[in-house]
Amino acid sequence: MVNSGDGVDESYRALPSLYLTFLSIWFLSACSWTAYTYKTRHFQWNNLQWALTVVPLIKALQLMLSFLFWYSCFNYQTCSLWMSFGVYVTGVLFQTAAFVSFLLISHGYCIMCERLSLSERRSTAALACVFYLTLVGYKASVPYFTVLLLLNYVISFYIIFHHISQNLLVLREQLSIIVNDDVQAMHDAVYKKYIMFKKFQGAMQMVAMAETMIYMNMDDSSQNYWLRLLIREWVQFCIFGYIGWIFRSQDLAPHFSVMPTTKCKGETLVPPIYSLEMDASTFKEFSSHEWHIGVPTCTFHDESSKKDVLVIIQHPRAQRLRKLDAFSQSANCL
Repeated sequence: MVNSGDGVDESYRALPSLYLTFLSIWFLSACSWTAYTYKTRHFQWNNLQWALTVVPLIKALQLMLSFLFWYSCFNYQTCSLWMSFGVYVTGVLFQTAAFVSFLLISHGYCIMCERLSLSERRSTAALACVFYLTLVGYKASVPYFTVLLLLNYVISFYIIFHHISQNLLVLREQLSIIVNDDVQAMHDAVYKKYIMFKKFQGAMQMVAMAETMIYMNMDDSSQNYWLRLLIREWVQFCIFGYIGWIFRSQDLAPHFSVMPTTKCKGETLVPPIYSLEMDASTFKEFSSHEWHIGVPTCTFHDESSKKDVLVIIQHPRAQRLRKLDAFSQSANCL
């Protein structure tokens, strides 16, 4: 494909310009994403947004090395082996980081729970390592690694779609509980999460189709290579731009960040958001393990105040504790 000196195929002449264009797009996107995430960091739990920052940064690095490689080939008649190796490694890292981010979102990281459980972290790390190794073997044309990569894709997409379906089922159940119990304070937050997962499900279907089309097109000829590259890069950018737009830091619905630390294995319920006001004398006789300690409605009290008003907030596990007592279950959700 490429030889040292004057043996560079002229059909690749457009590649430096293409790589420079997409490098500018991805680099500006990465900078904008990082700046926006930092600016809106107080809106929600945004560890997910910081994790997603890795993907455009690695992509920008790959495009920069690709541009330098082809630019030096055409303008300095020097095609660096080490630079081509860097393109190869960063390309594998980009695909691995992208699938890790898909797995994090499908698990509900920072959406359904504050952090993943130990088993989820281990399974995600194991899948990432296997995915990386199979990609390395496939790109190095090691025998049988095409089959292994295909198997890895099938398993990865199955896990992603399975977890998305589970989260959608849980959110639908929570919405039905909210409607039945008339807990409107949580409706907007739960519905927002439901819509985010539905959009992500559609985006992952587009990713699956794009990956299938890429690996079905086995044409390695130099003719129209720049056109295939242009389509592939635009598809990748549009898909990741859409996913980034869905899960950007933003001023979401109230109580959006009310979530368990880790997901439970049993039934997942909505943490109730109720409040009750009573005076101090009534509160002295009030006793229930399902409610938090009363707090005053304001910190300022003048001497003329005859009566203190307290706010009582229901314990987040109250509804689940009642279910556990009724059914003798021991699952702990929060």
